[in-house]
Amino acid sequence: MGNIKEPKNVDFTVQSEPWTEEELKDFRKLMNDLKAKTPQRKVT
Repeated sequence: MGNIKEPKNVDFTVQSEPWTEEELKDFRKLMNDLKAKTPQRKVT
């Protein structure tokens, strides 16, 4: 697989903004809910 060249006048880089406290709280709640639904694997 090779590198992809950017066409002229197109920028593929994205500046992401940090999450707010409310977004982090919602994300953590969602992840905890998903983890609670997933059955735990037993190590043998």
